[in-house]
Amino acid sequence: MWLTGLSLLALLGYGLSAWGASAQRERWLPALWVAWGAQALALLVDLGGVGAAQAGVRFGFAPALSLMLWLVLAVVLLESRFLPLHFMRRALSLLAAGTVALAWAFPGQLHAAAGPWAPLHWVLGLVSYGLFATAVLHAWLLGRAERQMRQLAPGALGLPLLRLERLTFQFVAAGVLVLGLALVLGFATLTQWRWDHKTLFSLLAFVVLAGLLAGRHWLGWRGAQALRWLYVGSCLLLLAYVGSRFVLQVMLGRGV
Repeated sequence: MWLTGLSLLALLGYGLSAWGASAQRERWLPALWVAWGAQALALLVDLGGVGAAQAGVRFGFAPALSLMLWLVLAVVLLESRFLPLHFMRRALSLLAAGTVALAWAFPGQLHAAAGPWAPLHWVLGLVSYGLFATAVLHAWLLGRAERQMRQLAPGALGLPLLRLERLTFQFVAAGVLVLGLALVLGFATLTQWRWDHKTLFSLLAFVVLAGLLAGRHWLGWRGAQALRWLYVGSCLLLLAYVGSRFVLQVMLGRGV
């Protein structure tokens, strides 16, 4: 009941925000904040296993996507105070609404904690998704701003290139740190570590993204070369949990 009510409130708020994004954008900004808050509460209800018959934490591909978009939207809302990012509000509102609806249709499945540190391992893994998604968004903004500058496009937004580049790699560094901590906790504390697709893709993603930071620091990687490494590493991480759980939960109808 709580998940349904909060999901409906979030969908309504995001719908109003997307509808009013082109005109009178400040008028509909409160609807976006309400939707963002309702999505946060819906995630707490879902991931926290509220109302479940047994103790545990619920996880699934759809709540992971919802949390990822929620974190990205949080960053954009904060940065909109300093950067002209209002043009993204409609697209992000629609994407966030889509993930809310997906999480409502495919809620997480209950998992019993394998150890006292297991919940922190799960939380760190999910937070790393949001950090890398935010890094990818900033990389896209960086590429867009560079193209506008080269083409001298009329009405260019004037996004600061150096600041976007710095923010992109700050989020990458934070994501690598959080993902590394999640992997270390997984190796050190979980009693039944499994070398499955999730583990393999997570390790590959960590190697690629840590390699990106090393290449940027020692070899001066920038531009398209650095962005390719970011996109490849982020795709590997997306496959690690969201991809594997989508196949198991939706395509195969199995809960793992």
